[in-house]
Amino acid sequence: MSEQRAQQQSQPQAAKSGSRRRRGRRRTPGGGQRPADLWRHVPPLDKAEPIIPAKDPAAVLRSLGTPPLQGHGALVDYYLATVVERAAGVAAALAATAELLGSPNDEEEPTT
Repeated sequence: MSEQRAQQQSQPQAAKSGSRRRRGRRRTPGGGQRPADLWRHVPPLDKAEPIIPAKDPAAVLRSLGTPPLQGHGALVDYYLATVVERAAGVAAALAATAELLGSPNDEEEPTT
């Protein structure tokens, strides 16, 4: 009995917890759900509408206020705005390659 205890104490703690974890409840393959039919027919997508780039992509970010970083607020504002503007530029470029880029003049007036 003392040899078993000595062997257990000499094993790393991670190995002990790993063996305990394996004894837990086992999952059934697939979680009991039927597999999805990947080759089923799907309805066609609606026609894509033009994508109009935002005039000021960082406006939403500024509306949240200065990030709570003491002493670095203005610098963080600048970097976050730069990232958001760059992402908006990339999105506009992708829309242009898909021939979906619209202009602000194309925007429809809301009807009331």
